[in-house]
Amino acid sequence: HPRSLPVLKRHFDAVALANNHSGDYGREAFAEMLGLLKAAGLAQFGGGHNLAEAHTPLILERKGLRIALLGYNEFMPRSFEADHNAPGSAWSEDEQVVADIKAARSVHKADLVIPVMHWGWENELTANARQRQLARTMIDAGADAVIGGHPHVTQDIEHYKGKPVVYSVGNFVMKETDNANQRLGWVLRLQLDKTGVVAFDSVVAQIDMDGLPSPKPAATSPCWRRGQADVGQCPSVP
Repeated sequence: HPRSLPVLKRHFDAVALANNHSGDYGREAFAEMLGLLKAAGLAQFGGGHNLAEAHTPLILERKGLRIALLGYNEFMPRSFEADHNAPGSAWSEDEQVVADIKAARSVHKADLVIPVMHWGWENELTANARQRQLARTMIDAGADAVIGGHPHVTQDIEHYKGKPVVYSVGNFVMKETDNANQRLGWVLRLQLDKTGVVAFDSVVAQIDMDGLPSPKPAATSPCWRRGQADVGQCPSVP
C-alpha cells in the first residue's frame, strides 16, 4: 500500500517483486506500484514494465562492490509474469536465469550476483528436489549465493561449491500464521568481498500474534564462514 512506502524507505534499500501475490490486483495496479516505488526512491528487482526490465538486475554499489540482485517467482500463478509489452514479475525458466546471471557480470559488470527466489512448498522444513536443482544451476552459472522464501517456514541451508544456499528465511511480518514454525524467521547478515560470501550470520525473528517480529532471546541461528565444512549454529546476532 502507498502508506507503507515511507516506512519501507527508512529501513530498506530495495524490495523484491517476484512473488505469487504481486499481481493480485492486475497489471495496471502492478504498473502503478512500479511508479510509486520509483517516486518514493525505493529500488526494486524481479519486476518491471516489461519482460526485459523484469529480468534486469538491480545493481547496488556498497564499499567498492557492485552487487547484482535478481528476483524470480517459481510459485503459481504464472499469469503474473511480465510479457514483452506488459508489466509483471520475472519467472524462473532455467535457460533465462542462467542468461541473466551471466549478463549481470558481462553486461552490468557486477562483482557479485545473488538471486532471490520465491519457491518451494508451504510448511515444508526441507527444500524439494526442484529447489536444489535450480540452486545448483544458478551457482554453476556464476551466482555467489542463493536466498529464498515463500514456504512460510525456515528451511535447510547448504553450501554448494563453497557458496551458501539459504532455501527459505521463513516469515518476518505475517499476521495470519497457522503454527509455531510460521512464527519464526531469519534475518541474514552477509559478509562479502569480491570473491563472494566470506561469512554469514543471522537473527531469529519471533513473530507475535499481531504479526510483528522481534529478536528471539537466547536463540541460536545459522552461521557459516568460508572453509567451514557445514553450516553451524551460533548465538543469534544481537
